[in-house]
Amino acid sequence: MVAPMNARYSRACLAATSAVVAALALSSCSGSDDATANDQGFPETLTLAAVPAENSADLKASYEPLIKLLEAETGSKVEFVQASDYAGVVEGMIADNVDLAFFGPFGYVVAGLNGAKMTPLGAVIEAEGAEPGYQSYGLARSDNASINGLADFAGKKVCFVDPGSTSGFLYPSAGLIEEGVIKSGSEADISAAMTPIYAGGHDASALSIVAGDCDAGFAYDSMVDETMIEKGDLAPGALKTVWKSEMIAGSVFAANDSLGPEAVEKLKSIFTEKANADAFEAAGYCEGDACMITDERAWGVVPVEDSAYDGVRRVCDVTGSEKCKG
Repeated sequence: MVAPMNARYSRACLAATSAVVAALALSSCSGSDDATANDQGFPETLTLAAVPAENSADLKASYEPLIKLLEAETGSKVEFVQASDYAGVVEGMIADNVDLAFFGPFGYVVAGLNGAKMTPLGAVIEAEGAEPGYQSYGLARSDNASINGLADFAGKKVCFVDPGSTSGFLYPSAGLIEEGVIKSGSEADISAAMTPIYAGGHDASALSIVAGDCDAGFAYDSMVDETMIEKGDLAPGALKTVWKSEMIAGSVFAANDSLGPEAVEKLKSIFTEKANADAFEAAGYCEGDACMITDERAWGVVPVEDSAYDGVRRVCDVTGSEKCKG
Protein backbone atom coordinates (compact mmCIF):
# COMPACT_ATOMS: atom_id res chain seq x y z
CA MET A 1 0.00 0.00 0.00
CA VAL A 2 1.21 3.48 -0.86
CA ALA A 3 1.87 5.56 2.22
CA PRO A 4 -0.23 8.75 2.46
CA MET A 5 1.19 11.61 0.45
CA ASN A 6 2.31 14.79 2.11
CA ALA A 7 -0.35 17.46 1.92
CA ARG A 8 1.95 19.53 -0.28
CA TYR A 9 1.17 17.28 -3.24
CA SER A 10 -2.21 16.88 -4.88
CA ARG A 11 -2.90 13.50 -6.47
CA ALA A 12 -4.42 15.27 -9.46
CA CYS A 13 -1.16 16.57 -10.87
CA LEU A 14 -2.76 19.25 -12.99
CA ALA A 15 -5.98 19.79 -11.03
CA ALA A 16 -7.36 23.25 -11.61
CA THR A 17 -8.61 23.18 -8.06
CA SER A 18 -5.08 23.38 -6.70
CA ALA A 19 -5.04 25.83 -3.81
CA VAL A 20 -2.52 28.13 -5.42
CA VAL A 21 -4.46 28.25 -8.69
CA ALA A 22 -7.65 29.11 -6.87
CA ALA A 23 -5.89 31.81 -4.90
CA LEU A 24 -4.36 33.30 -8.01
CA ALA A 25 -7.62 33.17 -9.95
CA LEU A 26 -9.62 34.74 -7.14
CA SER A 27 -7.17 37.55 -6.65
CA SER A 28 -6.72 38.12 -10.41
CA CYS A 29 -3.09 38.79 -9.65
CA SER A 30 -1.63 37.80 -13.01
CA GLY A 31 -0.09 40.78 -14.70
CA SER A 32 -0.53 39.13 -18.09
CA ASP A 33 -4.30 39.68 -17.67
CA ASP A 34 -3.71 43.38 -16.98
CA ALA A 35 -4.40 45.39 -20.14
CA THR A 36 -2.58 48.42 -18.76
CA ALA A 37 1.15 48.41 -19.43
CA ASN A 38 3.53 50.82 -17.74
CA ASP A 39 5.93 53.04 -19.64
CA GLN A 40 8.48 50.22 -19.75
CA GLY A 41 6.10 47.81 -21.46
CA PHE A 42 5.30 45.68 -18.41
CA PRO A 43 2.00 45.19 -16.59
CA GLU A 44 1.41 47.01 -13.34
CA THR A 45 1.82 43.72 -11.45
CA LEU A 46 4.03 40.74 -12.22
CA THR A 47 3.21 37.49 -10.46
CA LEU A 48 6.19 35.30 -9.58
CA ALA A 49 5.45 31.78 -8.33
CA ALA A 50 7.74 29.13 -6.84
CA VAL A 51 7.61 25.91 -4.83
CA PRO A 52 9.94 25.32 -1.87
CA ALA A 53 12.51 22.53 -2.30
CA GLU A 54 12.65 22.16 1.49
CA ASN A 55 10.30 22.94 4.36
CA SER A 56 10.12 26.71 4.35
CA ALA A 57 7.84 29.05 6.26
CA ASP A 58 9.01 32.06 4.26
CA LEU A 59 10.29 31.19 0.82
CA LYS A 60 9.82 34.80 -0.25
CA ALA A 61 12.86 35.93 1.75
CA SER A 62 15.15 34.01 -0.60
CA TYR A 63 13.65 35.90 -3.56
CA GLU A 64 13.84 39.40 -2.10
CA PRO A 65 16.96 40.56 -4.02
CA LEU A 66 15.42 39.33 -7.26
CA ILE A 67 12.08 40.96 -6.48
CA LYS A 68 13.82 44.29 -5.81
CA LEU A 69 15.74 43.98 -9.08
CA LEU A 70 12.63 43.17 -11.11
CA GLU A 71 10.66 46.04 -9.60
CA ALA A 72 13.49 48.48 -10.33
CA GLU A 73 14.02 47.26 -13.89
CA THR A 74 10.41 46.75 -14.98
CA GLY A 75 8.54 49.39 -13.01
CA SER A 76 6.05 46.70 -11.98
CA LYS A 77 5.04 45.57 -8.52
CA VAL A 78 6.11 41.93 -8.10
CA GLU A 79 3.64 39.75 -6.27
CA PHE A 80 5.34 36.60 -4.97
CA VAL A 81 3.30 33.42 -4.52
CA GLN A 82 4.67 30.50 -2.51
CA ALA A 83 2.86 27.62 -4.15
CA SER A 84 1.95 24.54 -2.19
CA ASP A 85 2.97 22.07 -4.89
CA TYR A 86 4.49 21.69 -8.34
CA ALA A 87 1.08 21.14 -9.91
CA GLY A 88 -0.06 24.56 -8.79
CA VAL A 89 2.74 26.40 -10.57
CA VAL A 90 2.30 24.32 -13.73
CA GLU A 91 -1.45 24.92 -13.83
CA GLY A 92 -0.97 28.57 -12.91
CA MET A 93 1.27 29.11 -15.93
CA ILE A 94 -1.11 27.22 -18.22
CA ALA A 95 -4.07 29.27 -16.99
CA ASP A 96 -2.16 32.57 -17.37
CA ASN A 97 -2.42 33.15 -13.61
CA VAL A 98 1.37 33.25 -13.32
CA ASP A 99 3.68 35.61 -15.22
CA LEU A 100 7.04 34.34 -13.99
CA ALA A 101 7.84 31.01 -12.42
CA PHE A 102 10.79 29.16 -10.99
CA PHE A 103 10.57 25.56 -12.15
CA GLY A 104 12.48 22.41 -11.47
CA PRO A 105 13.40 20.80 -14.81
CA PHE A 106 10.54 18.30 -14.64
CA GLY A 107 7.98 20.97 -13.81
CA TYR A 108 9.23 23.06 -16.74
CA VAL A 109 8.91 20.14 -19.16
CA VAL A 110 5.49 19.11 -17.81
CA ALA A 111 4.19 22.67 -18.09
CA GLY A 112 5.22 22.77 -21.75
CA LEU A 113 3.75 19.35 -22.51
CA ASN A 114 0.48 20.43 -20.99
CA GLY A 115 0.14 23.57 -23.04
CA ALA A 116 1.93 26.34 -21.14
CA LYS A 117 3.23 28.94 -23.55
CA MET A 118 6.44 30.16 -21.95
CA THR A 119 10.05 31.07 -22.61
CA PRO A 120 13.03 30.06 -20.46
CA LEU A 121 14.74 33.15 -19.07
CA GLY A 122 17.77 31.44 -17.54
CA ALA A 123 18.93 28.61 -15.32
CA VAL A 124 20.39 29.04 -11.84
CA ILE A 125 23.98 28.26 -10.90
CA GLU A 126 25.32 27.82 -7.37
CA ALA A 127 28.59 29.69 -7.90
CA GLU A 128 29.98 32.19 -10.39
CA GLY A 129 31.34 30.37 -13.43
CA ALA A 130 29.59 27.10 -12.63
CA GLU A 131 27.55 25.16 -15.13
CA PRO A 132 23.80 24.90 -14.47
CA GLY A 133 22.80 21.43 -13.36
CA TYR A 134 22.74 18.96 -10.49
CA GLN A 135 22.29 15.28 -9.67
CA SER A 136 19.74 13.12 -7.91
CA TYR A 137 21.12 10.94 -5.13
CA GLY A 138 19.89 7.56 -3.95
CA LEU A 139 20.48 7.53 -0.19
CA ALA A 140 20.53 5.21 2.80
CA ARG A 141 21.74 5.50 6.37
CA SER A 142 25.47 4.98 6.57
CA ASP A 143 25.00 2.16 9.08
CA ASN A 144 22.56 0.28 6.82
CA ALA A 145 24.70 -2.53 5.42
CA SER A 146 21.81 -4.05 3.46
CA ILE A 147 21.39 -1.15 1.02
CA ASN A 148 24.28 -0.42 -1.32
CA GLY A 149 22.57 0.27 -4.63
CA LEU A 150 19.18 0.80 -6.25
CA ALA A 151 18.64 -2.94 -6.59
CA ASP A 152 18.48 -3.07 -2.79
CA PHE A 153 15.52 -0.66 -2.72
CA ALA A 154 13.17 -3.51 -3.72
CA GLY A 155 10.75 -4.38 -0.95
CA LYS A 156 11.85 -1.42 1.19
CA LYS A 157 10.17 1.74 2.41
CA VAL A 158 11.51 4.34 -0.01
CA CYS A 159 11.20 8.11 0.34
CA PHE A 160 10.52 10.05 -2.82
CA VAL A 161 10.11 13.83 -2.70
CA ASP A 162 7.03 14.55 -4.81
CA PRO A 163 5.65 12.92 -7.98
CA GLY A 164 6.28 16.26 -9.70
CA SER A 165 9.95 16.43 -8.67
CA THR A 166 12.74 15.98 -11.20
CA SER A 167 15.45 14.71 -8.86
CA GLY A 168 13.08 13.43 -6.20
CA PHE A 169 10.93 11.23 -8.44
CA LEU A 170 11.44 11.28 -12.23
CA TYR A 171 15.16 10.50 -12.43
CA PRO A 172 14.96 8.05 -9.52
CA SER A 173 12.16 6.22 -11.37
CA ALA A 174 14.34 5.97 -14.47
CA GLY A 175 17.22 4.64 -12.37
CA LEU A 176 14.98 2.01 -10.76
CA ILE A 177 13.76 0.93 -14.20
CA GLU A 178 17.32 0.60 -15.51
CA GLU A 179 18.18 -1.54 -12.47
CA GLY A 180 15.16 -3.76 -13.12
CA VAL A 181 13.52 -2.89 -9.80
CA ILE A 182 10.36 -1.50 -11.41
CA LYS A 183 8.83 -1.90 -14.87
CA SER A 184 7.67 1.67 -15.35
CA GLY A 185 7.37 4.95 -13.51
CA SER A 186 3.69 4.44 -12.72
CA GLU A 187 2.57 4.60 -9.11
CA ALA A 188 1.16 1.07 -9.45
CA ASP A 189 4.49 -0.40 -10.56
CA ILE A 190 6.42 1.47 -7.90
CA SER A 191 3.97 0.37 -5.21
CA ALA A 192 4.27 -3.23 -6.37
CA ALA A 193 8.04 -3.19 -5.90
CA MET A 194 8.39 -1.13 -2.70
CA THR A 195 6.48 1.07 -0.27
CA PRO A 196 6.80 4.62 -1.63
CA ILE A 197 6.52 7.50 0.81
CA TYR A 198 6.21 11.04 -0.55
CA ALA A 199 8.06 13.25 1.89
CA GLY A 200 7.14 16.60 0.31
CA GLY A 201 10.65 18.10 0.38
CA HIS A 202 14.23 17.05 -0.31
CA ASP A 203 15.23 17.80 3.25
CA ALA A 204 12.22 15.90 4.59
CA SER A 205 13.18 12.89 2.48
CA ALA A 206 16.73 12.89 3.84
CA LEU A 207 15.58 13.35 7.44
CA SER A 208 13.07 10.52 7.10
CA ILE A 209 15.89 8.18 6.09
CA VAL A 210 18.00 9.27 9.05
CA ALA A 211 15.04 8.78 11.40
CA GLY A 212 14.35 5.30 10.05
CA ASP A 213 10.92 6.19 8.67
CA CYS A 214 12.30 5.23 5.25
CA ASP A 215 14.91 2.57 4.58
CA ALA A 216 16.21 4.51 1.59
CA GLY A 217 15.23 7.47 -0.53
CA PHE A 218 16.13 10.29 -2.87
CA ALA A 219 17.15 13.95 -2.69
CA TYR A 220 19.25 16.28 -4.80
CA ASP A 221 23.00 16.53 -4.33
CA SER A 222 23.67 19.91 -2.74
CA MET A 223 20.74 19.57 -0.32
CA VAL A 224 22.47 16.67 1.47
CA ASP A 225 26.09 17.54 0.65
CA GLU A 226 25.91 21.19 1.68
CA THR A 227 22.63 22.88 2.64
CA MET A 228 21.41 20.58 5.42
CA ILE A 229 24.89 20.13 6.88
CA GLU A 230 25.54 23.89 6.90
CA LYS A 231 22.20 24.47 8.63
CA GLY A 232 22.96 21.79 11.22
CA ASP A 233 20.00 19.66 10.16
CA LEU A 234 22.11 16.72 9.01
CA ALA A 235 25.24 15.32 10.62
CA PRO A 236 28.15 14.78 8.22
CA GLY A 237 28.39 11.10 7.35
CA ALA A 238 24.88 10.24 8.54
CA LEU A 239 23.85 9.23 5.02
CA LYS A 240 25.63 7.35 2.27
CA THR A 241 25.07 7.90 -1.43
CA VAL A 242 24.41 4.60 -3.17
CA TRP A 243 23.39 5.98 -6.57
CA LYS A 244 23.85 9.15 -8.61
CA SER A 245 21.87 10.19 -11.66
CA GLU A 246 23.32 11.73 -14.77
CA MET A 247 23.61 15.51 -14.69
CA ILE A 248 20.20 17.16 -14.80
CA ALA A 249 19.61 20.53 -16.43
CA GLY A 250 19.35 23.30 -13.85
CA SER A 251 16.19 24.74 -12.35
CA VAL A 252 14.89 27.49 -14.56
CA PHE A 253 13.06 30.79 -14.49
CA ALA A 254 10.43 31.03 -17.22
CA ALA A 255 8.18 33.83 -18.47
CA ASN A 256 4.63 33.50 -19.65
CA ASP A 257 4.57 34.34 -23.36
CA SER A 258 1.36 36.31 -22.80
CA LEU A 259 3.59 39.12 -21.50
CA GLY A 260 4.57 39.74 -25.12
CA PRO A 261 7.85 39.18 -27.02
CA GLU A 262 9.42 42.53 -26.15
CA ALA A 263 8.78 42.14 -22.43
CA VAL A 264 10.08 38.56 -22.50
CA GLU A 265 13.31 39.61 -24.23
CA LYS A 266 13.82 42.40 -21.70
CA LEU A 267 13.31 39.91 -18.89
CA LYS A 268 15.89 37.57 -20.43
CA SER A 269 18.44 40.36 -20.31
CA ILE A 270 17.53 41.32 -16.74
CA PHE A 271 17.81 37.75 -15.49
CA THR A 272 21.02 36.76 -17.27
CA GLU A 273 22.90 40.05 -16.91
CA LYS A 274 21.78 41.45 -13.56
CA ALA A 275 20.29 38.61 -11.50
CA ASN A 276 23.35 37.49 -9.60
CA ALA A 277 24.75 37.94 -6.11
CA ASP A 278 27.45 40.40 -7.13
CA ALA A 279 25.02 42.67 -8.96
CA PHE A 280 22.46 42.46 -6.16
CA GLU A 281 25.03 43.52 -3.58
CA ALA A 282 26.41 46.30 -5.79
CA ALA A 283 22.87 47.68 -6.17
CA GLY A 284 22.39 47.65 -2.41
CA TYR A 285 19.61 45.07 -2.44
CA CYS A 286 21.34 42.74 0.04
CA GLU A 287 24.63 41.81 1.67
CA GLY A 288 26.67 38.62 1.74
CA ASP A 289 24.77 35.34 1.88
CA ALA A 290 21.45 37.19 1.74
CA CYS A 291 22.22 37.81 -1.94
CA MET A 292 21.92 34.09 -2.77
CA ILE A 293 18.52 33.53 -4.37
CA THR A 294 15.82 30.85 -4.26
CA ASP A 295 15.99 28.11 -1.68
CA GLU A 296 18.65 26.48 -3.85
CA ARG A 297 20.92 29.32 -2.62
CA ALA A 298 21.88 30.13 -6.21
CA TRP A 299 24.59 32.67 -7.02
CA GLY A 300 22.69 33.79 -10.08
CA VAL A 301 21.15 33.08 -13.44
CA VAL A 302 22.80 32.21 -16.77
CA PRO A 303 21.36 31.80 -20.29
CA VAL A 304 19.70 28.49 -21.12
CA GLU A 305 17.89 27.12 -24.15
CA ASP A 306 14.81 24.93 -24.16
CA SER A 307 16.90 22.12 -25.73
CA ALA A 308 18.85 21.80 -22.46
CA TYR A 309 15.78 19.99 -21.09
CA ASP A 310 15.75 17.28 -23.76
CA GLY A 311 17.41 14.97 -21.21
CA VAL A 312 14.36 15.32 -18.98
CA ARG A 313 12.13 14.57 -21.94
CA ARG A 314 14.17 11.42 -22.62
CA VAL A 315 13.72 10.28 -19.03
CA CYS A 316 9.99 10.92 -19.44
CA ASP A 317 10.06 8.49 -22.37
CA VAL A 318 11.99 5.91 -20.33
CA THR A 319 9.62 6.03 -17.38
CA GLY A 320 6.38 6.42 -19.30
CA SER A 321 5.32 8.65 -16.45
CA GLU A 322 1.72 9.86 -16.61
CA LYS A 323 2.99 13.17 -15.22
CA CYS A 324 4.94 13.71 -18.46
CA LYS A 325 1.94 13.45 -20.75
CA GLY A 326 0.10 16.40 -22.16
